[in-house]
Amino acid sequence: MSELLASSSTTRRKLYWWLEREERDALGPKVLEIALIALITANVGAVILETVDPIYAQWKPIFDLFERTSLAIFTVEYAARLWVSIENPDHKSRWAWARSPQAIIDLLAILPALLVFIIPIDLRVLRIFRMLRLLKLTRYSAALGMLLAVFEEEAGAFFAGFFILMLMMVLAASGAWLAEHEAQPEAFGSIPASMWWAVATLTTVGYGDVAPVTVAGKVFGAMITVIGIGMAALPAGIIASGLNDQLHQRRASLRREFKKALEDGQYCSDDEAEIEIIRRQLGLSRKDAANILEQLQSEHLIPRPLCSHCGQPLPLKE
Repeated sequence: MSELLASSSTTRRKLYWWLEREERDALGPKVLEIALIALITANVGAVILETVDPIYAQWKPIFDLFERTSLAIFTVEYAARLWVSIENPDHKSRWAWARSPQAIIDLLAILPALLVFIIPIDLRVLRIFRMLRLLKLTRYSAALGMLLAVFEEEAGAFFAGFFILMLMMVLAASGAWLAEHEAQPEAFGSIPASMWWAVATLTTVGYGDVAPVTVAGKVFGAMITVIGIGMAALPAGIIASGLNDQLHQRRASLRREFKKALEDGQYCSDDEAEIEIIRRQLGLSRKDAANILEQLQSEHLIPRPLCSHCGQPLPLKE
């Protein structure tokens, strides 16, 4: 029994190495990653082409076979990642991994297609859900991963902004109804009917199919338009602030790794290779790493190598 458990643990560690690419330059995991990225991209392309009726009618068996094959691969991938998730020290249990944003995205990529076997679903709706597989690319893109982390950390701020927007929409629709319902009963006959104008104005889209005609309505509409400019900038400000915080956190993490590498008082080629792996995982540029290294050298935490000819410090590699 103990030998079986040991064998299972060894297999799990190997599979974790393949799926999570701890060694970023390892050929096997890198090829697997590229293959999964290509499969995700092909799935999105297939969904787009399936909406063209002549193409879908001619190649329907191929599209269906490709979808079943992709679903099987993504299901096996999800099950494998769930099994090996306990090898990651950041996840205390498989349930903790299953609740992570990446795991939820992986589940959404396969769950709607699996539900077809249980509950009849309109294929057009299923196609839209299959487009969620595009979000799986956040696992392989540092930039998309950073954006996903921003949405996760700033969820409270986004909810507050959404709540304010809903409140302003109701108030704007109520004011527009009060000012315009007698002059334009077909467009502003009720508060729900006025919400179309409120949404278009608050988001500064302004389609122009519905517009105030009374003096009070125009004054009120101008006020709402000005407020809408600020409301449109609110989520952009949250994202920009969150991305800036994420960047600072990742730079701070890399700086800590540099300091950890210096605990023995030396900074050798092995330390440099480990730092390079961490830099890629964090999605930071070589210039960021070079700037951090220069700061540490200016603090005399890392000795800068000297030129053998002139004795001056060598320039940093970017």
